[in-house]
Amino acid sequence: MTLRVVLVDDEAPARAKLRRYLDAVDEVVVVGEAGSGSEALAAIATHRPDVVFLDIGMPDMDGFELLQALGDPLPAEIVFVTAHGDYALQAFEVHAFDYLLKPVSPERFDRLVHRLKERLTPRADMGGRIDRLLDALPAPAHFAEHLLVEAEGRAGLLPVDGIGHIEADRNYLVVHAERGRYRLRGTVERMQARLDPAKFVRVNRSTLVRLATIKEVAPWPGGEYRLVLDDGSRLTWTRRYVDQVPPSLLMRV
Repeated sequence: MTLRVVLVDDEAPARAKLRRYLDAVDEVVVVGEAGSGSEALAAIATHRPDVVFLDIGMPDMDGFELLQALGDPLPAEIVFVTAHGDYALQAFEVHAFDYLLKPVSPERFDRLVHRLKERLTPRADMGGRIDRLLDALPAPAHFAEHLLVEAEGRAGLLPVDGIGHIEADRNYLVVHAERGRYRLRGTVERMQARLDPAKFVRVNRSTLVRLATIKEVAPWPGGEYRLVLDDGSRLTWTRRYVDQVPPSLLMRV
């Protein structure tokens, strides 16, 4: 398995030094670099890395703010590389894989890469690193307020309150929102766990709906319901998921 890496540091010489270390390691490839938090969001969304080497101090957002923007679960293993030693505890509280203090010795770096390969190689599969994280990690303790999406080659945060419905498409999810449509890696199960059940409900095997967008509810043969959303979308609420219907919604029938 080849490890895909993104380097995030506002100092170009620091990125260059990390790249030299990584270029000397077999089965590791640097797929992207970023000098700021916003550039990092775009690079991670575009390149889907296995590992992100991340500095803490950056001009537009610090490393921890970047992780918050990425959401939970994180889309890659995070290795902090910083000159500040007093953030180590906080780094491991956000489940960082490792915390390296600058300057990093070649020996310390070699040990880190060996551990990364041991962690990631046994879990390699065709779905990629993001699928493994979405399916394997526990649900977050809080519900997402934004989703990280990509549009026209740029990454951004989409408010969940602007979403109409989300439907599965093979290994992806298609998010139908007021701003447009977006494709994300993941499963309906993992996305449902990230969203507030007071706002979103699963209506069939492949679809989540934001309750506030339901315009009409009508009985349908076989104990099912036909839904019409604000944007005109028509969906079926199948019998298997009817027990999730909020009583207030049934009052519209």
